[in-house]
Amino acid sequence: MSFTLAIVGRPNVGKSTLFNRLVGKKLALVDDQPGVTRDLREGDARLADLRFTVIDTAGLEQATDESLQGRMRALTERAVQMADLCLFIIDARVGVTADDLVFAEILRRKADGRVLLAANKAEGNAGDAGYYEAFSLGLGEPIALSAEHGEGLDELRHALMPWHDRFAAERRAAERQVALDAEGAPEEHDPTKPMQIAVMGRPNAGKSTLINAILGEDRLLTGPEAGITRDSIGLNVTWGDRPFKLFDTAGIRKKAKVQEKLEKLSVSDGLRAVRFAEVVIILLDVTIPFETQDLRLADLAEREGRAVIFAVNKWDLAEDKNQTLAALKEMRDRLLPQLAGAPLVTVSALTGRGLERLREAIVTTYEIWNKRVSTSRLNDWLIEQVQQHPPPAPGGRRIRLRYMTQAKARPPTFIVFCSKPEDMPTSYSRFLVNGLRRDFDMPGVPIRLELRKRENPFADRKTHRATKLRKRPGPPRD
Repeated sequence: MSFTLAIVGRPNVGKSTLFNRLVGKKLALVDDQPGVTRDLREGDARLADLRFTVIDTAGLEQATDESLQGRMRALTERAVQMADLCLFIIDARVGVTADDLVFAEILRRKADGRVLLAANKAEGNAGDAGYYEAFSLGLGEPIALSAEHGEGLDELRHALMPWHDRFAAERRAAERQVALDAEGAPEEHDPTKPMQIAVMGRPNAGKSTLINAILGEDRLLTGPEAGITRDSIGLNVTWGDRPFKLFDTAGIRKKAKVQEKLEKLSVSDGLRAVRFAEVVIILLDVTIPFETQDLRLADLAEREGRAVIFAVNKWDLAEDKNQTLAALKEMRDRLLPQLAGAPLVTVSALTGRGLERLREAIVTTYEIWNKRVSTSRLNDWLIEQVQQHPPPAPGGRRIRLRYMTQAKARPPTFIVFCSKPEDMPTSYSRFLVNGLRRDFDMPGVPIRLELRKRENPFADRKTHRATKLRKRPGPPRD
């Protein structure tokens, strides 16, 4: 990407709508209610032949204290400082407000001239007055936009092009200097894709605080208020020696308590993140662990076929740690037998303790999720299991298990060919799954077992022979 563009402005001026338009996907939540966006969200933007990174920010508000609005403003100001260029948006229908004047002055001080001005919602003639008012902000000629209808994007591209060329030249110069400094050093390239990790849990469990601790910076908005996170934010980080992509999700309450449209959108966004993840961290609060909602989230991750890790947060508040840990493991295996033995790691997101153990558990569980077992080992194991615990014999004829193979990994999926799969009781299938998990060391990952009836290679030949006999002409009639 050639440069980074931060979209800033008052709440409800259309920043997230423009962000979605530029990235070509509905990544950011959009609603008529102001203040929907709270965290910084990055995306790969495309505008004709331009490629750049765009950052969606929270609406600027006149609050500088430690309130939620004040922390949102501080996070937005941080995005202004780290971005190459800022796009300041006003609402053309409303015109320039007192807040716009204040924030234009802030951008003049902090953005060091790296500001473009846009008047959004300028479709038709309704925004003409606001468009001309925007000249009074002293940030140059405004760009008339309609993010919702895709109007004015060509003018935005022309305004970005000089900045694109400037930043591209600066980066080429920097890369040449780096190449000169590193001349003679061996070239290193890691083709490994980032591991996709989703962090889920109930509201106020500490998900954003945990991700900030992993990142080593306050990138996500945090605080004592429940439900601060609304979008599923994806952040790239090199943790240890491996690349990860961490998804912070909104806290999910019981379905009956989710009434507001905005919260429903947040929950839906979080559940979608699980489907794209490879490993799901269920973050528990040590003071109230394994509540009904925690169990539902873990069951959802298992049904989606994702590897699961339980991270117990606020561990510094636990009194008798050994007894508490033993009780947590007992609850995990009793309440979630389908995830028996899943890693249970104690952490403190506030102090950063336990993060290295969490990283090791993620890497180990990910490798198990990708594990493959050879067909010969599986069939030797199957013979042993049948000898120790023969399958049932419905109707007096025992079900014969003939052959076993692994169809795929991610999650490990096995196929057993048998004589009467429709008569196999669930209890015996569970016995086989538990044996696979135990004997091939696969704790914490879903295991799929499919029973199939082996095709009879002589069936078609017999059918063909019977058909020929029926068609053979009989003796001539008188």
